[in-house]
Amino acid sequence: MYKNIFLQLLITTSYFLNANAQQSESILQNNNANLSAYITQYDTGHFNKVITRKKIYISQNKTFVALEDSNWEIERRISVATNNEGVNLSLIFRCLKGKANTSSVSLNLDFNNWAVNNYVLMPAAVYNGNRVKAFVHPYLSFLVNAEDIGVDKPQVISDVPRLNIKNGPSRIQQRSGDMSTPAIGFHNPTLKKGFWLLTNQGNQYGDNGIDIEENNNRSVASITLTSPVVRENLQYYIAEMQAPATDKPANFKSGDSVVLSTKIYFFNSPDVQSLFNKFAEVRNDLLPKGDVNYAIPFSAAFKIQEEKFNRQNFEPKFGYYSVGMRENYYQDWQIGWTGGMISPYPLLVNGGEQSRKNVVRNFDWLFPNGVSPSGYFWDSGQKGNQWFGIFQDIPTAKNLHLVRKSADGLFYVLKELAAFKALNIPIKQNWQSGTKTVADALVNTWQKYGQLGQYVDNTTGEIIIGGSASGAIAPATLVLAAQHFNNPKYLEVAIQIADSFNQKYVRKGLIYGAAGDAIQNFDSEATYALLESYTTLYETTGDAKWLQIAQNVAIQFTTWVSSFDFVFPPQSTLAKLGKTTTGAVWANTQNKHGGPGICTHSGVALLRLYRATGNVFYLNLLQDITKAIPQYMSTVEKPIPALQPGWLSERVSTTDWLEGIGEIYPGSTWAETALMLTTLEVPSIYVNTQTGVVANFDQVKSKIVKNDKKSITLLIENPTIYNCNLKILAENNIIAKALLANLPNSKFLLVDLKAGEKKSLVIKK
Repeated sequence: MYKNIFLQLLITTSYFLNANAQQSESILQNNNANLSAYITQYDTGHFNKVITRKKIYISQNKTFVALEDSNWEIERRISVATNNEGVNLSLIFRCLKGKANTSSVSLNLDFNNWAVNNYVLMPAAVYNGNRVKAFVHPYLSFLVNAEDIGVDKPQVISDVPRLNIKNGPSRIQQRSGDMSTPAIGFHNPTLKKGFWLLTNQGNQYGDNGIDIEENNNRSVASITLTSPVVRENLQYYIAEMQAPATDKPANFKSGDSVVLSTKIYFFNSPDVQSLFNKFAEVRNDLLPKGDVNYAIPFSAAFKIQEEKFNRQNFEPKFGYYSVGMRENYYQDWQIGWTGGMISPYPLLVNGGEQSRKNVVRNFDWLFPNGVSPSGYFWDSGQKGNQWFGIFQDIPTAKNLHLVRKSADGLFYVLKELAAFKALNIPIKQNWQSGTKTVADALVNTWQKYGQLGQYVDNTTGEIIIGGSASGAIAPATLVLAAQHFNNPKYLEVAIQIADSFNQKYVRKGLIYGAAGDAIQNFDSEATYALLESYTTLYETTGDAKWLQIAQNVAIQFTTWVSSFDFVFPPQSTLAKLGKTTTGAVWANTQNKHGGPGICTHSGVALLRLYRATGNVFYLNLLQDITKAIPQYMSTVEKPIPALQPGWLSERVSTTDWLEGIGEIYPGSTWAETALMLTTLEVPSIYVNTQTGVVANFDQVKSKIVKNDKKSITLLIENPTIYNCNLKILAENNIIAKALLANLPNSKFLLVDLKAGEKKSLVIKK
């Protein structure tokens, strides 16, 4: 009897497995996707030149193939996910006999209805296939050809991995660590369909490779997952696709096996935004977020940073906070971007008496000397009284000003003026007039050109290099100017600029122009700045249009945030230190690294967006970002090689872009300002007493242990070795409708915790 029951179960199980496999196969077929495999052998003496590549079509659950000195079994495992969302697809390669030296194995999907206008997305690495005009120029990358410089010229990027804008070979080869999430997707605008493939970082043979290649007439595209990663002939380094390939293929022998696992999705995609929306929904379906690497609480970190900035960054002769250690003019003074007039904001509000005196001196130094004849701030400077353009050693850049820098600097100057008022510190007339001059420069450029451009002449204010979303923060800046000067003209222009940015960049999923050292490569910095602008416009006008655009931008920004913990090479610096990567924010498609924090903001717009929508996705994303930052600050107790206490390197390297995988840049960087901003603008803990939502942004743990009609009891734990002072924002849905900036300090609960201490907090509803 038991034998018959077991046999019946086996038959039933087999039936459902086969039915599931057939359903999964039909999903591939209905979307013009054909599954195959590759076994490839390389000539490592000639930079991984392909010796032989065998393509094996996979139509059965097991396929056997002979390849020169080896025999292989390829097992296909394919099934619809249990929630009917996506298809789990794996190939298991088993070497049954012989050996295959200097080789790799690949899972391949051919898409037969391809079109050159398909939008290809690889998170933090490739946007619209990076199918843009590019040119080869060593770092520092900048436009040098007259044909590319002008008010209305097309976008130009550096020599990054990209699909070909012209005829000829069109292929991108990436490491799994080259992306914030190992994934590739595309939007087909003709069919209004979308596709995503997620995979893991790698296996016992190291990181995977993820490729996309188009055929000659662009009617077929192949998406390939390879183990181990082997880039052929050339690989990307610093700013060029000119470095010799150095990846090491595997030497397979009898008994070896390799598993290549993916999860794939086909879905309706009426527009490019739908591709981003789907990614945000599924980004952790295969690789979960990592655990928090608790390091140092916000309050303890700020004390170290305040002392460091006053001792090392403050230049006492002229009286200003430099952006770095002044070892060169890049690290001496740049307005906005890397910290110029940004770091004084948290030092003014959170700092002590000496910090406030230094900030006042900083204002006295900047106004009027730091305002150029164009009305914009001077782009860069050194030694307190030398002013010039962005890059002195590049002829086409030496007199230019990155528009983003003035928009950034003015944004924080206006915040600082509001703080002066709240702190009863007198605001001097030349501060006021200088601030207005820069605000008017933005308005004048917009009214003259109908755009802000990317670079203006520091003397004349003329747009020299146009286009881009470089001035992405400008709408938010002009909203603050409208409020500060009680001038509705600034708000009118802010709305016009924001509308233009949405039409030209957001709706197309093409946001770029904020990274001064990356030409016009796609970047996270303009993306987050747009989020600040649209959130600010919604809060100011109440127009739901801005709220929807803000949500669209937030989802696009998500592609720039690492969604999992990358496994570093065991001997690398970051592996030895035990650092994690969930929440690292990537720079741009040229400078291929994550970083601790947003350059250079706190991320508080995500909290404001949650308060406006109730969507916890934004809270969770902000938690990932803020919790990741403190572990990268060097302290006496937890030093990081080559970094002094209070220093943060800007790089969390999961790629071989420059220093190497798991290695860091040894310097004092803008990431320190990002951490100080976070400690100021983001509460330690957020609690919605009505919904029970709790978000821990600081290096603490908390949870609701009691919830009744009158109160919520929160259990808070400090798992670090530092004492901390916590700032808790507790509110219900009614209070959440008030602007975060308008909440009085009395609305924040203050709690002190000693190292390792737990404490219960009763919060009235």
